[in-house]
Amino acid sequence: MLIRDKYQGASFTEFLRVDHPDLVPDFSSWQSSSPTEIPHGTTVLAFKFADGVLVAGDRLATEGHRVASRDVEKVFATDTHSLMAISGAAGPCIEMGRVLSVELEHYEKIEGEALELEGKANKLGQMIRQNLPAAMQGLVVVPLFAGYDLRRKAGRLWKYDITGGRYEETEFEATGSGGLFARESLKKSWRPDLSADEAIAAAVTALTDAADQDRATGGVDLQRKIYPIINTATEREIERVPDQVVDRIFRGLLEDRSVTGGGPA
Repeated sequence: MLIRDKYQGASFTEFLRVDHPDLVPDFSSWQSSSPTEIPHGTTVLAFKFADGVLVAGDRLATEGHRVASRDVEKVFATDTHSLMAISGAAGPCIEMGRVLSVELEHYEKIEGEALELEGKANKLGQMIRQNLPAAMQGLVVVPLFAGYDLRRKAGRLWKYDITGGRYEETEFEATGSGGLFARESLKKSWRPDLSADEAIAAAVTALTDAADQDRATGGVDLQRKIYPIINTATEREIERVPDQVVDRIFRGLLEDRSVTGGGPA
């Protein structure tokens, strides 16, 4: 039987609910006797720049005071023009991002065009709302969502609370354990007309400042060659900044701070 015979909408989750209810993602079912034993993603940030929007995150995941992983990917594309950065309980965060990616791809195939960026942000808010029972047990999901709005010809970004409430930010935002320190850093370096190179440098500096103040934020690990993930979304495409570029910017930052005694260059 054709999908359209059973379900007339464009939501992949609703299609599963009708045709394969056993496969429907149930975010409310996440349980843990001790949420501190669940790996948590820490610091992610997003901000607008001249050509679109930048989203970045460190690679460290923690279990309480212990390192759970040094190489977690917290920033990934949900489609060709949108990005999600995960912060909170890693398992539900990653699962939610994967489901959102499938939802957006399914919508585009059924409707013949992509969902508008604000609709994508709404869809993520609905998923976070479904996670509320788990969030009340400590398995909180607090992502950032950003992308390039093809209709408005501009980058846009949103933050969320644990109830699924979404709030659009006009400049920049950071969340996670080091989010406060990353925001303080961006206050000094951000401006709306940043070039792509300047935006990347601002992101590396903000994550470095967060790692300096917050032990749960990884920053750049030169010994293991692990670098923060930095993605940009522009009208043309989503592009990941190469590790070599991050390495060069970080080494330059260290050199500048060695001259100034740790202060701004």
